[in-house]
Parts: sequence; structure tokens; C-alpha cells
Amino acid sequence: MATATVTSKGQVTIPKEIRNYLKLRTGGRLEFLVDPQGNVRIAPATAEVRVLKGMISPAGKAVSLEDMQAAIEQEGGRP
Repeated sequence: MATATVTSKGQVTIPKEIRNYLKLRTGGRLEFLVDPQGNVRIAPATAEVRVLKGMISPAGKAVSLEDMQAAIEQEGGRP
């Protein structure tokens, strides 16, 4: 069983065997999940790129810079 110590700043160094198991690298993010029984789970906060497919709808009609500027001016923006 891997253990770690919490510092006075609330920081913990994740043991190497756990970092390897979770495939964590420098700058990686973690999620802390608490289940109904009060157990805490730690999971990498990453997703495969394929999961993102379809999240953004296709672009609509292209708008020119002139059209954008006209819309800004019409709504009271400064030229």
C-alpha cells in the first residue's frame, strides 16, 4: 500500500507507483470523487480526444470583418 504525507500547505506527493498506474505526468490534473459511503477516489482528469468529437456544432454562415464591425457599431460600440 502506498502512503503519503500532507504538508502544512495541504500538498501531497503522489507515490511513483501510483503516478505510473494513473499514467500521470508533470502538470497532470486529478479529480477527487467522494462516494455515498464517504470513500474518496482519485482519478486522472483527462479524456481521450475521441470523447470530444461532436461537442462543437459545425460553423454556421461565415461573417466578414465588415459585417462584424457594422454589427458592433449598430449595437453602440465605438468604431
